Amino acid sequence: MQSVVQKMTTEATKAISHLEDEFTSLQVGRASSGLVENLMVESYGTMQPVKAVASISVPDAKTVQIQPWDKSILAAVEKAIRESDLNLNPVNNGLAVILAIPPLTEERRRDLVKVVGQLAEEAKISVRNARHEAINALKKMEHEKEIREDERSRAEKQIQEKTDELNTKITELAKKKEELIMKI
Repeated sequence: MQSVVQKMTTEATKAISHLEDEFTSLQVGRASSGLVENLMVESYGTMQPVKAVASISVPDAKTVQIQPWDKSILAAVEKAIRESDLNLNPVNNGLAVILAIPPLTEERRRDLVKVVGQLAEEAKISVRNARHEAINALKKMEHEKEIREDERSRAEKQIQEKTDELNTKITELAKKKEELIMKI
């Protein structure tokens, strides 16, 4: 019974971790290594994330610098950035790729707030799905006489409390990200 609750908690926590990763990769008008570290770059015939083939630094609030360990993949890094949905223009200086992060327009800020809302809703759906699977597993255990009705009821209550707690956390994360985006 506790294993079902623990499994649900683990699955739901993964949804929150994924949400935090997604929020990190959103461009909010400030330089962040999270914008590019998971972009896939062709290196030696295979696709790898930028963070695996280069050092990423943020020299100031408006600049991201990507310095590949092997200079021969500079063009591949530049190409990956151009083809991504970041809408940034990379500058290749022969040693590194420099990204200048432009300030966000009001319209772009509003679009990003919508994206934050969508990502938060997807995370809540994942939490609900984990809750649903856990409750079904408990019902199956009760049906097979592995647990009693009162044990199932107690476990369902724990699952619901955890679900509510995680949904509150998702809402808080989304609200903080929206405030960060709308801050000029």
